[in-house]
Amino acid sequence: MSEWKDCRLGEFVESISETYKFKPGEEVIFLNTSDILFGKVLNKNPENSAQLPGQAKKRIQKGDFLFSEIRPANGRYAYIDFEAQKYVVSTKLMVLRCNKNIDVNFFRLFLTSNETLDYLQMIAEDRSATFPQITFDHISSLEITLPPLATQKAIAEVLSSLDDKIDLLHRQNKTLEQMAETLFRQWFVEEAEEDWEEGFLGDVINIYDNKRIPLSKMERDKMKSGTLYPYYGAAKIMDYVNEYIFDGEYILLGEDGTVQTEEGYPVLQYATGKFWVNNHTHVITAKKPYNNFFIWNFLSKLNITNVITGAVQPKINQANLKAIGFPKYPVHKVEEFNETTSELFQKVNLNTNQLNILSNLRDTILPKLISGEIKIKAKSA
Repeated sequence: MSEWKDCRLGEFVESISETYKFKPGEEVIFLNTSDILFGKVLNKNPENSAQLPGQAKKRIQKGDFLFSEIRPANGRYAYIDFEAQKYVVSTKLMVLRCNKNIDVNFFRLFLTSNETLDYLQMIAEDRSATFPQITFDHISSLEITLPPLATQKAIAEVLSSLDDKIDLLHRQNKTLEQMAETLFRQWFVEEAEEDWEEGFLGDVINIYDNKRIPLSKMERDKMKSGTLYPYYGAAKIMDYVNEYIFDGEYILLGEDGTVQTEEGYPVLQYATGKFWVNNHTHVITAKKPYNNFFIWNFLSKLNITNVITGAVQPKINQANLKAIGFPKYPVHKVEEFNETTSELFQKVNLNTNQLNILSNLRDTILPKLISGEIKIKAKSA
């Protein structure tokens, strides 16, 4: 640890605010806070510069890191790993650029760790509970113990190998879900019968929101010994704790905060095994003859814009969730779908369990690697 130095992040990272001057009729790809999520850029559709909002101003380039000023814990961040000449971003997104003394992947791991995001969220909420927001000053003042550049790269490489495995499982599940979605759309959308009666989603699901128990960061930090279980928030696993309140297979649907994808669909997670849930996501299971996979397929491509309330903090309340229209599908057709997709469902569950194990491992060793508690030897030049 003798070569590790206590620093402030501002010594190695700057905030870029270069204003872009549009040419008349120029095609530009605009990124707002809603266009990035958990490291991914969601929008790649060019727009005419004349139609862009006034906050479309900042230039970006390959190697930049985008980070939302609003609600840091909501995961609105992304690394630009592609040529980005046509991109311009909102003034509500920080454009963070590293200098040569910090590895951008090491910086990314530090800034998006649960500990850092929780800390920034706490600062944001202290400033305003209604509109939690941070500035670059809060990021630049973060204290970091920085190893030599070669060690930074070695640590980032170890975590990247885990990220690659996690990403592979996510992509496999995406493919499996798309296969089931294709069948669902064919049987229950394209071949829908006019005489199918209308019902409500509340008729075919159980909701277990009354069993949810939120835990503060301080409470979670005291629950780290022994076997750890996922602690879910509205859009992702927020932490791991040594107790659980649910055991089984459940659909989680974001209740407030991050509740809707860019396409207008609900934010869904599939939770299996033992886990804990905070109070920002609905906890759902299907009623027979439906199974969870059927309900998941129904919800995954359902536009929920009209059931969201709250101008500042988007919310899907339980009454609106139950009132979503749900056709009374023929029982024999539902049972046939369940049987046909059962192998896909089992594979998704297996992948999800493995994802939880790998994600737990990653989130456990990440703070220990970037703090030097677990030492790693840099590769020889």
